Amino acid sequence: MNTPSHDPVLNGPLEPGLYIVATPIGNLGDVTKRAVDVLQSASVIACEDTRVTGKLLKAIGVSTRMQRYDDHASAQTRERLLEMARDEAVALVSDAGTPLVSDPGYRLVREARAAGITVTSMPGACAVVTGLTLSGLPNDRFMFAGFLPVKEKARHDVLDELGAIATTLIFYETGPRLERSLRAIADLWPTREVSVARELTKLHEECRNGLAGDLADHYAAHPPKGEIVLLIGPPVAKAVDADPDALLQEALKEMSASKAAGSVAKQTGMDRQTLYARAVALKSS
Repeated sequence: MNTPSHDPVLNGPLEPGLYIVATPIGNLGDVTKRAVDVLQSASVIACEDTRVTGKLLKAIGVSTRMQRYDDHASAQTRERLLEMARDEAVALVSDAGTPLVSDPGYRLVREARAAGITVTSMPGACAVVTGLTLSGLPNDRFMFAGFLPVKEKARHDVLDELGAIATTLIFYETGPRLERSLRAIADLWPTREVSVARELTKLHEECRNGLAGDLADHYAAHPPKGEIVLLIGPPVAKAVDADPDALLQEALKEMSASKAAGSVAKQTGMDRQTLYARAVALKSS
């Protein structure tokens, strides 16, 4: 296979521009040769935490100067990096994985493109894709939605909003918050398959599938450590013999329209908002 003539790494010194470089999410063996070449040849490496990136650079034998660039970086820092990228090669990395996937860098890349600065992305490790491929959940359609909110109501609202989408949902989560998120999922969808993938590519890698309630019980007894990818399988429509109206009318005897809609949605797999509208109509008739 011939090397593309436009390759900025293998055909000599790096051309000026911004280089988005994916780094390992755990196993150092996952760093690519192209990533090492770019990090070695760049004039500066923009990174979230110089201590974290410094460990990686030491391990791969790279001594390029680093510049801290995270969510709190000033506009002046961003402008200095952009000015440098006009004439030199600037590499952008995150603490682990592919930059911009739930990591800082969006504004830098957007402003570089707007300024006509060449932007090149180096593919590599990504926890979202690694977790998805391990989980065994449907992967023909999937949606990454970042971190779930910390507060209970906001977390519930996000899950409720996304739950009707016919796709596998993917979130990042932390160990201390995992059980609460699993309890929230179990409350909304007690029968949907869930997967917890953590410590990906590391020695204690784990991918555990099951119902959210069962997984919550497991992690309550075995508090998890490490970074976590939380996946929720798509809704599966259930065939039911009962008429949805009959189920709603029965539920409305003891519940509000909202709770009745949620209950019947769990039983049937039907859209909750559609059922809610029908419940309101039945209650007012």
